[in-house]
Amino acid sequence: MRPIRTLLLLALAAGGVLFWLTLPKPLSDQDVAGLTGDAGKGQRIFTAAGCASCHMADGAKGEDQLVLKGGQRFASPFGTFVAPNISQDTEQGIGGWTLAQFASAVKRGVSPEGEHLYPAFPYAAYAKMQMQDVADLFAYMKTLPADPTPSAAHELGFPFNIRMTLGGWKFLYLSQDWALPGNLTPTEDRGRYLAEALSHCAECHTPRDRLGGLDTGRWLAGAADPSDPTGKGRVPNITPAKLGWSEEEIVAYLTTGFTPEFDSVGGHMAHVVENYAKLPVEDAAAVAAYLKRVEPVE
Repeated sequence: MRPIRTLLLLALAAGGVLFWLTLPKPLSDQDVAGLTGDAGKGQRIFTAAGCASCHMADGAKGEDQLVLKGGQRFASPFGTFVAPNISQDTEQGIGGWTLAQFASAVKRGVSPEGEHLYPAFPYAAYAKMQMQDVADLFAYMKTLPADPTPSAAHELGFPFNIRMTLGGWKFLYLSQDWALPGNLTPTEDRGRYLAEALSHCAECHTPRDRLGGLDTGRWLAGAADPSDPTGKGRVPNITPAKLGWSEEEIVAYLTTGFTPEFDSVGGHMAHVVENYAKLPVEDAAAVAAYLKRVEPVE
C-alpha cells in the first residue's frame, strides 16, 4: 500500500504545482506605481496596436471608429470570438478599470475579475510591450467616448469554453522573448517592437499548432486565413524567402496599400494600412528593416 500511497501523494503534489502554474497572474498596483500616462504618446500606441480595427463596430467609418463598442466577429478553428466593448462606459466597457487592471489584461490576459482572457485578444504579443507604453495607451483611451452597448458572448463549444484551460495555454505559449534575437540597429529594434509587440504581425502571418499556439520555428511564414469560409485562403509568407520587395516597396505598401505589382490591399490588412498611414513614415520603415532581418522560411 505504501508505494500506492506515495504515488497518490506525488500525483496530488504534481497536480497542485500544475494548478498553481496555470492560475491567472494579474499585475498589482505596485507593478505600475509611479507611472503617469501621456495621452499624446498613447494615441500613437493605440494606432500602431490597431485597437480600433478590432473593437470598433463592424463597418464604422471616420470618428465612429473611436467608439470602441465591439461586436466584430472573428472566426477560428475553436469557435467564433466576438470583440468586447472597451469603450469608457463604466458598466459595459472599461471606464472603471484601474491602470493595473488594464495592464493585467494587456500584458497578462487577465480580466479585473481574475479570469483568463482568450488569446484572440493578442496579449501574447502585447506581453512584450513596455509598461510606459501601456500607461500611455491607457491615458489616451481615457479620452475616447463611452458607449453602453453590452459585449456579446463568444461562441465556443466544449472544451474551449472553459477558461481554466487557458492557464495551460499561457504556460506553454505566453513569453516575453523576442522571435528575432541578436544585435539590431536602432531602426531594426524599433521595427521588432512594432512588428512583434504592438502590431502583432505574427498573430496572422505565423502558422499555429493544434492548440492555437504560434509555431515560432516558422515565424511569419504564412498561415491559414480563418476568415475564409472555404478553408483555402492563406495569409502570405512575409519572410525574405517569399517577400522579395525592397524596403521602400514595403513602406509604400504599408502606407498606401498598393503592391509593386499595382495590386491593392484587401481583408483585415486594409486596417493595418489605414493605421500605418497615420503613423510617422519612420515606423513603416522600421518594420520594413525588421522584415529584411527575420529568418527566411520557405
